[in-house]
Amino acid sequence: MPKKKIGTFSVEYLQILDENGNVDKKLEPKLSDKDLLKLYEYMFMSREYDHRMLKLQRQGRIGTIPLSIGQEAAFCSATLPMKDDDWWVGSYRELGARLMRGEPLVNTLLYYGGYEEGSFNPNNDRTLPIAVVLGSQLLHAVGLSYASRLKGEKDTASICFFGDGASSEGDVHEALNFASVWNTPTVFVCQNNQWAISTPRGIQTKAESIAQRAIGYGMKGIQVDGNDPLAVYSATKEAFDRARKGEGPTLIEAVTYRMMMHTTADDPTKYRDDSEVKEWEAKDPLIRMKKYLEDKGIWNEEKQEELAKDVKSRIEAAVKEFESREEFKPDAPFDYVYGTTHEIIEEQRERFLEDLRKDTENA
Repeated sequence: MPKKKIGTFSVEYLQILDENGNVDKKLEPKLSDKDLLKLYEYMFMSREYDHRMLKLQRQGRIGTIPLSIGQEAAFCSATLPMKDDDWWVGSYRELGARLMRGEPLVNTLLYYGGYEEGSFNPNNDRTLPIAVVLGSQLLHAVGLSYASRLKGEKDTASICFFGDGASSEGDVHEALNFASVWNTPTVFVCQNNQWAISTPRGIQTKAESIAQRAIGYGMKGIQVDGNDPLAVYSATKEAFDRARKGEGPTLIEAVTYRMMMHTTADDPTKYRDDSEVKEWEAKDPLIRMKKYLEDKGIWNEEKQEELAKDVKSRIEAAVKEFESREEFKPDAPFDYVYGTTHEIIEEQRERFLEDLRKDTENA
């Protein structure tokens, strides 16, 4: 019998605001000035907070941290169309988005200072804590959106963020497959920042895009300029609208770039050229967003200075709050190794406290 074609597939690419701040009027989303300014504020705050935390880490005042510099549009813009009762599920490189979901500024410092209290968002119980294990969070997002349908929450959806490196994990395949089979209201956002620590995108997968994997799972897929706030917002807004109407999940590949190191334990100069970084600096999402706002007549240098002053003040207040808190138990990590107390763990706890007492006495 002759071969026959079972289907023809393609993947769309979306850019609305280019590197120079020029906007495609036909594709420009209808966002209010208030929402546009809110988006820029959180993108800017995320950038400034990252710079401040980098200094704190280098001074030994917090532990190892990942940085989101250069990727602000990919997660802030994707969070903008969400509702409070939607489920937000992230990994560890979405700082500004967590702040948009009401997470206190001090939480990030607590978390990277080693305090589990930093994982709790008192202002939104549908925002999950940081997930470090690659790909694990996608399964949570699918389960949450599936459960919301079982509970009759017809207008609730979930969003999940992951990286290009995590896309190779088995958990990611299982989550995408189940989401499609069960037709869950889930929005998957892959932040393709070109590097999985030292593994470049080119050898992560032979596929031309990560977005095209959606075809294999039978779901909607699209690739967007991840440094274009308007494109990311539009693609995510459409995905949420489809999810709420019962039209299933969407995979969005946001093509962006990690401007800094993977974490502060990493040295990117060992595996990538400065020329590559320079090329992506010209595509900075904050620069093009600022120009867009200025061209619309709703932003200027005076407002920029006011925002910078306000953000600096808020960040410094968070640092002061973090470093002034003394109520934490130094031996708290020993509390939850097992569900109940264990003789060996208690022996280790006592040795730890004894060493701590000696260090305090000799300080």
